Amino acid sequence: MGGSVRATHHFLKESEVVTLRPVAAEGLASEAVDWWVLESTTEQPIGFLGLTHGTIEALFIDADHLRRGGGELLVAHAQSLAAGSLAVDVNEENEAALRFYQALGFSVVGRSPTDAGGRPFPILHMVRAAPGLAEVVQPDP
Repeated sequence: MGGSVRATHHFLKESEVVTLRPVAAEGLASEAVDWWVLESTTEQPIGFLGLTHGTIEALFIDADHLRRGGGELLVAHAQSLAAGSLAVDVNEENEAALRFYQALGFSVVGRSPTDAGGRPFPILHMVRAAPGLAEVVQPDP
């Protein structure tokens, strides 16, 4: 999935991609995250989703399979597993991911100037309400 990172994270220098590999490997090995793999019809992995308690921790699609509906399938799967709303953090400079999540109904609800590791990569916090949840409205007096 290295091609996917390079295809979607243009703001990262090659040295930063290399530096972040151990961080990504640690996340993949974490038992706190549930991992789901999207396979092609030939049973080749083409994407993966990491999910914890209604939060998408990671979603990557192989660069050769971008914009073919795999990401939307993984988000739909995440939503089916979430008890309510679904959250995701997106690198502010990853404009493609921001557009992707906004197209799926996510809204920006906050911003952090650094990522979870304190690195200088601004993060947008996004949330999408669970489908079918009606808005609660106060009745008129």
